[in-house]
Amino acid sequence: MKALQIPQPRRIQVIDVPESPAPGPGEILLRMHYVGFCGSDLNTWRGRNAMAKPAVIPGHEIGATIEAVGPDVPGQFCPGQIVTANPYTHCGHCASCREGRFNACEHNETLGVQRDGAMRGSLVVPWEKVIPAEGISLRDAALIEPMSVGFHAVARGQVSDTDTVLVIGCGMVGLGAVIRCLRRGATVIAADIEAGKLQMARDLGAAYTYDTGTPWEGLPAPSVVIEAVGSPATYQLAIERADFCGRVVCIGYPKSEVLLPPALIVKKELAVMGSRNAAPTDFEAVIRSIRRGEAPLDRFVSGIVRPEEAQDALERWDAAPGHVFRILTQWNTEN
Repeated sequence: MKALQIPQPRRIQVIDVPESPAPGPGEILLRMHYVGFCGSDLNTWRGRNAMAKPAVIPGHEIGATIEAVGPDVPGQFCPGQIVTANPYTHCGHCASCREGRFNACEHNETLGVQRDGAMRGSLVVPWEKVIPAEGISLRDAALIEPMSVGFHAVARGQVSDTDTVLVIGCGMVGLGAVIRCLRRGATVIAADIEAGKLQMARDLGAAYTYDTGTPWEGLPAPSVVIEAVGSPATYQLAIERADFCGRVVCIGYPKSEVLLPPALIVKKELAVMGSRNAAPTDFEAVIRSIRRGEAPLDRFVSGIVRPEEAQDALERWDAAPGHVFRILTQWNTEN
């Protein structure tokens, strides 16, 4: 069957791989329909993702149907169901897993990063990682995972209706955080350098927008800051802007060392915490949000391409990253 592979920096190609085997005990065979490119896939293509294995098959944002179920799979899973998938592994034994925080497993291997991913015709996964998406289209099912990462950061920050939240970075993950903050009744300040992304945040309901290339003037001090970019400058901004006794939630992976101002962290008594991947409850919350129509999903999809068009799509994204939310690859188009 057909798959996409990143064999070297700035190159993605269509390859042939063996057909997926029949699902074994406790396994489900997924038939791919839409799989999204995320920022980590773009950085793998750029040669900047140190976590990605060589010549990886990318993809972990999945809109699929169940093709077949193996023995010992619970009865609520059946062929033809629209589903997405939790793309993270967990060992069950590390400190994170013992706490039930499987998304932060010490030995996690994410599809399309540490192990080959979902940009192929089909894939066998454990039934525990399959998430039914009843009432959601196949295309939109591929948007659940990136939104769930933003939802998880909001949960980590314990955002409530008394908070003012600064979300730095209004890509798919950041906009997921904006949507979840608004649902919880918080006041949102959306920050980015791209006017189109700030407009999207305003349309969603952000009370304020902030161009990070301009001075900070006339904006309230946020009790929570969510960093969803991963650059030294935005990490510095998060610490500087957080109000006294605030919470700073860090999603972005910086590509270089970040020197945070310890005097500000101590003086303000800030709680600085990481937010990694997403928990099953975050996936469920996103699915409910999509069903309620809280996200403009048509505007989130910047393009849908065939596997043969992936190289051109990534080149265009690389040339104008500020104008892309999500590019989806389309599989099994005969259905």
